Amino acid sequence: MEPNVLKEPNFVEEILAIFRSDLSPAELNEKISDYHENDIAGALEQMTPEERQKVYPILGAEKVSEIFTYIEDVDKYIGELNIEKAAKVISHMDSDDAVDVLEEMDDSTSEKIMSMLEEESGRDVRLILSYDDDEIGSKMTTNLIVIKNDLNIRSAMRELVKQAGDNDNIYTIYVVDEEEKFYGAIDLKDLIVARSETPLEDLIVTSYPYVGDHEHISDCIERIKDYAEDSIPVLSEDKKIVGIITSQDIVEVVDDELGDDYAKLAGLTAEEDLNEKTNESMKKRLPWLIILLMLGIIVSTVVGVFEKVVAAIPIVICFQSLILDMAGNAGTQSLAVTIRVLMDETLTAKQKIGLAIKEMRVGFCNGLFLGSAALVVIGAYLKLIKHDTLSHSLLIAVCVGGALVLSMIISSLLGTLIPMFFHKIKIDPAVASGPLITTVNDLVAVVAYYGLVWLIILPLM
Repeated sequence: MEPNVLKEPNFVEEILAIFRSDLSPAELNEKISDYHENDIAGALEQMTPEERQKVYPILGAEKVSEIFTYIEDVDKYIGELNIEKAAKVISHMDSDDAVDVLEEMDDSTSEKIMSMLEEESGRDVRLILSYDDDEIGSKMTTNLIVIKNDLNIRSAMRELVKQAGDNDNIYTIYVVDEEEKFYGAIDLKDLIVARSETPLEDLIVTSYPYVGDHEHISDCIERIKDYAEDSIPVLSEDKKIVGIITSQDIVEVVDDELGDDYAKLAGLTAEEDLNEKTNESMKKRLPWLIILLMLGIIVSTVVGVFEKVVAAIPIVICFQSLILDMAGNAGTQSLAVTIRVLMDETLTAKQKIGLAIKEMRVGFCNGLFLGSAALVVIGAYLKLIKHDTLSHSLLIAVCVGGALVLSMIISSLLGTLIPMFFHKIKIDPAVASGPLITTVNDLVAVVAYYGLVWLIILPLM
């Protein structure tokens, strides 16, 4: 007998069946109200444009706006509405979601919709758009509850209920003083369970964390993550609340930061989009490729310096790629570790020195192990397969093994020091990208390898 396994419900299929049924608009809305907006969004994505055109008026602008926040390429679906209906839907969205949609549209359409937004919604959208992309203000939402600090418990509850109709971020209630400046925050649970005679002041956390609206995202993202709050207020220079950063915003910001760092580690000037035009992608890739070309020419020039070594002992060139690859790998590993560690702004100089020493130690141990393995394998290969003399086979194997140890130590150190240098001069350490580290390490590996061959084997020949 098969075990009774709980099957995952297929809500999308159920919603599709409801949308495609002959139910009246009232009955359809009643049925749909039992489902989550994410599932409804999934159903809309599987419908034809004609089917969606019939459904939008039935759902209404407010419901459609809630559903659209769960759709990835929402501009495609907004485009199915005429401009008046699109403006109405966007007016019902949270300000940060509305900004995301408008930024996906072409400038002329975006400007037309902006002019048609409801007064409050338009004001909030313009506020967020006024910030640079790398500032916290560009990621905030104006969906929050704000009350005065001179209220009593009953008045505070009435104000909460009044504002909750338009703002659903209610788990943290923000408090301002008589000058509208940020005073503190109250946990919703504390307000609900408080007795009516309890002073509101007793519930307010006055030392509540906050960020500045013009702060750079990269400068405060770790601080925001450390507090692990549902939301954190965003303050203007005069300490007034202009918005909040929610936990969802934080996840998106971290994802964006990781995407940017990953792009930089790949040698790009910015993250690329799937639908990006060829010339735009070229602009992002070419700057680093030109720099790396110059560095590659330097590496090739250095190899040319050792032309006599290659001419005298051609077999050594067979193992060049082995040394280069391992040096690059070691450097990239150290780079990844260092960039992650440097996110901690409290790191002391002593800890940074300790990290560099640790990476050198790891590079030495790994290099010693791999160098010993390479010595044995390459020595056996040259003696048994290439039928070289024992002494010559061992000399080349020793040079390969020694170069592995030396290049991995230096590469591990460079993979630590280069991002530290960038961090010190206030440049994002992620720009010390994988390709840059690899190319620099190629130079180190070439000098180490051919230098050892020149010093050890050539004199004996």
